[in-house]
Amino acid sequence: MSEEARWYVVHTYSGYENKVAETIMKVVENRKLQSLINEVMVPTEKAMEQTESGRMHEVEHKVFPGYVLVKMILNDDSWYVVRNTRGVTGFVGPGSKPVPLTDREVAKLGVEREKSVEINFKVGDSVKISAGPMTGFIGKVMSIDTDAMTVDVQVSMFGRETLASVGISQVSPADY
Repeated sequence: MSEEARWYVVHTYSGYENKVAETIMKVVENRKLQSLINEVMVPTEKAMEQTESGRMHEVEHKVFPGYVLVKMILNDDSWYVVRNTRGVTGFVGPGSKPVPLTDREVAKLGVEREKSVEINFKVGDSVKISAGPMTGFIGKVMSIDTDAMTVDVQVSMFGRETLASVGISQVSPADY
């Protein structure tokens, strides 16, 4: 029986996301369950923030505080491991039945990288950010990193130029 692993959303206590992810991966390693639970991640994004002294620095924020994404084949063993991890309050889904993310949701979240991505903009082009805290901002492409699948976009925020690093799938050419 060769089922395909799917992404599930696990609800955790706030602030326990990284600890839950680490614990699940340790249990998977110890019990040799890599064939059932393939990947565990806490989605994060980087943003530029201004300190009280006025300097800009890069910070990393959890995209979904209180949630962890787990790619696994759902059966009694995998369900038990995840559900009984300290800090986990349950799976996202109706009642006690976990519901996997759809392929469209996985793509929109940027959880899995697409094998090939069509980039229809270049350095110097104006693009519109379509996801994350800078949704709706229009900026200039400063650099493109195809390995990390990110784009550095310079946007004007509060009268200052700010560099935002966003996923390639989160920007599109700006329509003027």
